Amino acid sequence: MCSPRFFRVEYEINPWMDTGVPVDADLAVKQWERLRETLVELGHTVHTLDPDPALPDMVFAANGAFTVDGVAYGARFRFPQRGAEAAAHRAFYAAHGWPYTEPVEINEGEGDFAYLPGVAGGLILAGYGFRTAPPAHAEAVEVLGRPIVPLRLTDPRFYHLDTALAALDDHTIAYYPGAFSEASQRVLHRLFPDAVLADEADALDFGLNLVSDGRHVVLNGDAAALATKLAAAGFTPVPVELTELKKGGGSVKCCVAELRPPPPTTTDPPTPR
Repeated sequence: MCSPRFFRVEYEINPWMDTGVPVDADLAVKQWERLRETLVELGHTVHTLDPDPALPDMVFAANGAFTVDGVAYGARFRFPQRGAEAAAHRAFYAAHGWPYTEPVEINEGEGDFAYLPGVAGGLILAGYGFRTAPPAHAEAVEVLGRPIVPLRLTDPRFYHLDTALAALDDHTIAYYPGAFSEASQRVLHRLFPDAVLADEADALDFGLNLVSDGRHVVLNGDAAALATKLAAAGFTPVPVELTELKKGGGSVKCCVAELRPPPPTTTDPPTPR
């Protein structure tokens, strides 16, 4: 995660950003801090990047890379206003000893990639249509060695996959069908017939921009109907408020880059003879 100490809306690169709407910087930090505390209280370790005053969108840390089994596939941002963020993420992975691949193709990290380790031995859902370029999907396959299902986003309000779809556990997703092309909707229905479906109102409240550990689902508090559906599906909703960061086009998931280390190795004891 990265503190929104320098968060502001000084350009418009998605439909949610409006330079004429003021941001309460102190409230943004307070809300972000409560999100960080919530994750720690749920038992998770949170690493933080130092914010850069020249990069007001660094708070949206999910866009900086995508990791699978201890390997990081770096980001290359669509818009130059965010381009320099990639170096900060690259430095983090280098400092922690993660293999890191510098991308050739445009992709915006976990903004457009979701991982389901329990499906097909590890399946990546990959969004395209607004930010990530389709050739990045092939590049990610080579880097991460996992099959990818491309999904076309068609509504500019849902410009990243993580605004319209989320992994709830190793094999379950929640999504808003209206964000996708008809063909992609059919693919999702075939792959995930038991998915939790969000309505447009909760999707527009960034309810799907969530983080789940397989049991607890941390999501925007405005998405009350989706929280009810998640509870009915056996998950525990944990609502948080991020009103200020929504002004930049993001919420919970945008603020969190999930680190997926290699699976633990076990050494079985020798078989007695």
